[in-house]
Amino acid sequence: MKIGHVIKHTRIDHPKNFRLADCDPADTLGVECDKDTAKQRLADDVERLRDLQERLYAQHRWSVLVILQGMDASGKDGIVKHVMSGVNPMGCEVHAFKAPGAEELDHDFLWRVARRLPARGRIGIFNRSHYEEVLVVRVHPELLERQKLPEGLVTPRIWQQRFEDICAFERMLVHNGTLVLKFFLHISRKEQRRRFLERLQEPAKRWKFSMDDVSERRRWHSYMEAYQDMVRATSHADAPWYVVPADNKPFARLVVAGAIVQALDRLDLEFPKVKGKPLAELKKVERALLAEGEPRGRSGKHG
Repeated sequence: MKIGHVIKHTRIDHPKNFRLADCDPADTLGVECDKDTAKQRLADDVERLRDLQERLYAQHRWSVLVILQGMDASGKDGIVKHVMSGVNPMGCEVHAFKAPGAEELDHDFLWRVARRLPARGRIGIFNRSHYEEVLVVRVHPELLERQKLPEGLVTPRIWQQRFEDICAFERMLVHNGTLVLKFFLHISRKEQRRRFLERLQEPAKRWKFSMDDVSERRRWHSYMEAYQDMVRATSHADAPWYVVPADNKPFARLVVAGAIVQALDRLDLEFPKVKGKPLAELKKVERALLAEGEPRGRSGKHG
């Protein structure tokens, strides 16, 4: 299967029928993912993304928001490192959302992400996002108490209400020129175990491990139910979810890179054209600079 078809296959266009159990985290959907082939394919997409980002920055009309969600060790950091490796840092910002602090808890749950949205011409990457509010907080409902919501507002409908609020928020962004791309990196419990052991056994990777990772792993089934409900409720035409099999890291990176490039291509990004009076002024400056001639070489002495 060609990568374009793979991207379409991972995009959830009919969320009501979505079943996470139908998605095999180890599947590569017929794409060759040996190390050398995957590396070359990714390099091609990285180069294309570099060009598209330049045009996005110069055109200064669109902004791009890339949302990465997934269980611990699903490869979110690796996506940022490898897929965005060719992007100019001046036009890209990455925000990793941890547990909310005191100031953030004194505002609505979308406040902290709204402050980090990318400006026109820029790419913003959310490593975890506002979706933590219908994932972690749902699996740990005691966290709602920290948000100090009025008692009458904490009802069994709160998760559905948050789904609706998130969809409305994303539609507002799209209607104002933000391209929203959402990726759920779907890793298996078996592969997560392997990656955890790799972190524990390699000194250079131990810093990545947290004891919280172990406690969250015990709630695996609760998280899978929460992710399934999340995709069903918030994959919409303006901002669909891509559920990416993530056991194979090179494959996951190819899918994410390909989907970003494909989406940016559809924006028809072009460098601004200078014409009319501004072009005449530039030509005047060009003639003046040419008339100066080449500057004389220096002797190498200072002063």
